[in-house]
Amino acid sequence: MGSQTLTTNNRRYDPQEIARYYGYRPWLAWGRAIKIIGSFVVFLLALKWDEWFSLEEQNKYKRATQLRQLLTNLGPTFIKVGQALSTRPDLVRKDFLEELIKLQDQLPAFDNAIAYKIIETDLGRPVKDIYSELSPEPVAAASLGQVYRGRLYTGEEVAVKVQRPHLRPVLTLDLYLMRWAATWLSPWLPLNLGHDLTLIVDEFGSKLFEEIDYLNEGRNAEKFATNFRDDPRVKVPAIYWRYTSQQVLTLEWLNGFKLNDTKSIRAAGLDPEEIIKIGVTSGLQQLLEHGFFHADPHPGNLFAMPDGRMGYIDFGMMDQLDERTKETLVDAVVHLVNKDYIDLAQDYVNLGFLTPDTDIRPIVPALEMVLGNALEQNVGDFNFKSITDQFSELVYDYPFRVPAKFAVIIRSLVTQEGIALSLNRNFKIVEVAYPYVAKRLLTGESPQIRRRLLDVLFKDGKFQWERLENLIAIARTDGNFDVLPTAKLGLQYLLSDEGKYLRRQLVLALTEDDRLHTTEVQRLWNLVKDDLQPNRLFDVAIGVLTELSREGVAAILPSVTALTTFGDKQT
Repeated sequence: MGSQTLTTNNRRYDPQEIARYYGYRPWLAWGRAIKIIGSFVVFLLALKWDEWFSLEEQNKYKRATQLRQLLTNLGPTFIKVGQALSTRPDLVRKDFLEELIKLQDQLPAFDNAIAYKIIETDLGRPVKDIYSELSPEPVAAASLGQVYRGRLYTGEEVAVKVQRPHLRPVLTLDLYLMRWAATWLSPWLPLNLGHDLTLIVDEFGSKLFEEIDYLNEGRNAEKFATNFRDDPRVKVPAIYWRYTSQQVLTLEWLNGFKLNDTKSIRAAGLDPEEIIKIGVTSGLQQLLEHGFFHADPHPGNLFAMPDGRMGYIDFGMMDQLDERTKETLVDAVVHLVNKDYIDLAQDYVNLGFLTPDTDIRPIVPALEMVLGNALEQNVGDFNFKSITDQFSELVYDYPFRVPAKFAVIIRSLVTQEGIALSLNRNFKIVEVAYPYVAKRLLTGESPQIRRRLLDVLFKDGKFQWERLENLIAIARTDGNFDVLPTAKLGLQYLLSDEGKYLRRQLVLALTEDDRLHTTEVQRLWNLVKDDLQPNRLFDVAIGVLTELSREGVAAILPSVTALTTFGDKQT
């Protein structure tokens, strides 16, 4: 089997086949192994030197910078390793972590002649026959490829992404050496990984191979666009499949401003607050609704467009959450809001942050200390980055591990908050996130979301009037929230078979402690009365009642009768 067969025909990462190939040809890996080992030995000796001469505190930031430079010099695979490690506070000490977050995947552009040759070979036509215009130099160059600005003969302006030459063989060799090292390093590393180190290398390799498959990236972009097809605030570039291949991606050019280009954003007359809100709410939608999320939302991949939309590009790094994980995430939000730290600790078990056999009892007070302090703050003083920094301290004292999927999510949220802070130094992510989550709970039509809402509204069998008030008040800070459709959904649910339990609970809530809770009801009415105009309210009530069967109306009469009888007794 030749090198060409191994590295070109196999689009998926196959560690067994790679191991077989280099197992028969070990000399092909020796040179690269010596360079990698030599670089890390020099770095480790520098760390030891600091330890021997008590220079650790003095040199810690210098060593962190050296680590970032070392990974950059070793090329694309190690740049990606550094980016992955920047999301792992459970594996990397804090000073190194802060430096790795700065790791940029910028590399010098490769030769234009080579890029043009790749385009012609992959698309089977001369460049001049495909594009009427193509920029003489790339407009951007990163670790895995570079981008040109061009135009099709049909007039559309396009971005043309071309992969670096011989990238797959380079990545394949590095992954082989990493996996080989993992097999004998794993027993000696005091890391809280939760998995065998070789499995982590394999997961990293699979994601890396997906990222260098531009056909896969095109499919990701279209799936992402489909998820946001009804959202006029989000723009995803169209893919031109006729001019796209494994190593060449032609997509719609987006005119806009990178989100860290604050001067241009303001000069264009755009409202930074609105741009921030779109970014945060669309990020939450990806996690809690679609389950398919952009795993690399750095400033270069997000654009503020002149018409006020948020443009997304670069769909190589995407990830998928299953329904159970999405539901557990909503559970975690509910338990956090309710300050139910025992249930929250169990959520961490369900999400994979703690193993099922972990004794969560000593962890509960620690969670309450870190997260409780945050929730006691005014929403305007809440900072997601500070919470993740505090949480990272816990991973060394308790058996937490950060699953790879959630490492990416945490990185995504921290990155988005950082972008938002560059637009508005006073930005607090929760000011935008809370209204979204509240609106999601109040308007969710699925049984799962309704169950979560009931979890919020009832505690120890008692109805929490204040929580309902807070939810509505928070949701109304979202300018797009209309309480009337929410009231309609609530009424429909209340009158349905599924709402039988809630009807009983509401009667008990209105009459618990042997009194009618008219004060609480009045407060709720004062909160929503401006939105519930009589004519609109009447139309909704008629609509709901006409949808009900006679049996449905009859089913609720006992509850209403009970409430009326109780009221008569009070008078």
